[in-house]
Amino acid sequence: MVFLSTAISDARITESASNGEFHPDTVNTTIYGTRWASEDIPRYDMPEDEMPATVAYRLIKDDLALDGNPALNLATFVTTYMEDEAEKLMAENLSKNFIDYEEYPQSAELCNRCVNMIARLFNAPMDNPCFESLGCSTVGSSEAIILATLAMKRKWQLSRKAKGLSTENPNIVMGANCQVAWHKAVRYLEIEGREVECTADLLYMDPQKAVDLVDENTIGVCAILGSTYTGHYEDVKAINTLLEEKCEENGWDVGIHVDAASGGFVAPFVVPELEWDFRLSRVVSINVSGHKYGLTYAGVGWAIWRSPEYLPKDLIFNINYLGSDQASFTVNFSKGAAHVIAQYYVLIRLGRRGFQKIMSNLTDTADHLAERLKATGHFEILSEGGGRGLPLVAFRLSTPHHYDEFDIARRLRQRGWIVPAYTMAHELEHMKLLRVVVREDFSRSRCELLARDVVSVLKTLDLLDEKSIEAHRSAANEVHQSAVHQRHSSIYLPPNPDSDDADEVNPSFGIC
Repeated sequence: MVFLSTAISDARITESASNGEFHPDTVNTTIYGTRWASEDIPRYDMPEDEMPATVAYRLIKDDLALDGNPALNLATFVTTYMEDEAEKLMAENLSKNFIDYEEYPQSAELCNRCVNMIARLFNAPMDNPCFESLGCSTVGSSEAIILATLAMKRKWQLSRKAKGLSTENPNIVMGANCQVAWHKAVRYLEIEGREVECTADLLYMDPQKAVDLVDENTIGVCAILGSTYTGHYEDVKAINTLLEEKCEENGWDVGIHVDAASGGFVAPFVVPELEWDFRLSRVVSINVSGHKYGLTYAGVGWAIWRSPEYLPKDLIFNINYLGSDQASFTVNFSKGAAHVIAQYYVLIRLGRRGFQKIMSNLTDTADHLAERLKATGHFEILSEGGGRGLPLVAFRLSTPHHYDEFDIARRLRQRGWIVPAYTMAHELEHMKLLRVVVREDFSRSRCELLARDVVSVLKTLDLLDEKSIEAHRSAANEVHQSAVHQRHSSIYLPPNPDSDDADEVNPSFGIC
């Protein structure tokens, strides 16, 4: 057999080149050789035409390359590391809508298991089947705080109505050091927020001052297990004792909500003897962030109530249009199931012993960093050590310099470190401080690198004169205010204190 080859005619070649496999458009260059690389990425209006998936991916990825490195972001409490197995579970379940219990019953079951584990971790009463603790997952502690505050307000309203008393002017007592979520809660739910001011000697809520603000219209007292400013644990036990006495004296029933957003997954493993949870008689509800020291990526929180009497039934909605009867108590409706699944993975993967090891390591690392910073002779440490607070280091310059904490933060940013500089709570705004949050992926080795860079920054700033530092500040402010979106959003930001409308804007609140 002889194999014969055909000599292709010019006409066939021309036809194939015009619309076939040899057409130039069917052969791709790299993304940076396409027309999309020579055009500005769409910013304000949807483009008329589609683009290849690989191009869209690369353009967005290149944009995001300008973000900070999450591992070097020491400003946030939010988890920046999870194991590959956890990430794989999340990726496999991204398409599941958690609210569809009928379609995804096992996802709902995993949520139930998480609530049970967390309720027991917080020492919820387990001796009476008629008064079992209950809880729900949320998208974070902000939603959990809204729900808990709403429950306290409604319980107070129902109690007042039953006695024929006025339900106007409800108030809640909290420290001025509370996170911004609490300011949102009182404003959105129309509750008077009675704040206990911080002092230079006490940077968190004083128990006696807090209980002194309680009256017949108080729906509850908020105590913080891990102040967002300095990491301090407020003395929930002292508040409980004083509140018991005042309630017994006046015939009131005022509960305590513990904002354990950051400390709820730390204190039980580092200082298990500390009484702050449902072991105390007046603690009626607790919130905790799974995406902080619960070691899960951002998007999950938890609200736990002592028993059903603290979550009025008329706040719960019963629906059946998703295929089954469901009870719902949420601010939002749809949300992904992946984060709840990831939280369950962390709880069973680590167990109590695993959490204890990690949180002890973080506490030791925070203490080590505090010692290294103190040894520079430049800083005063404001946070607690030895596990008596969150694993973080809040610090400020111990003596006046021609530079301040914000200058240090800017210089560290040039090395990639994101260390926030901020002012203290209301009435202490003159106090500037820096804060390093020690998270799971902040190893001792990385801690040493940060300490070295802080020393380097101090040496650089010491060599600069005041005029040079002021020039750097001005340049940094110009860059910060140059973006179109930044200029637009500035109408919502506090103006210069010296401006005419300074009294008409909102003050700055606690960071997360």
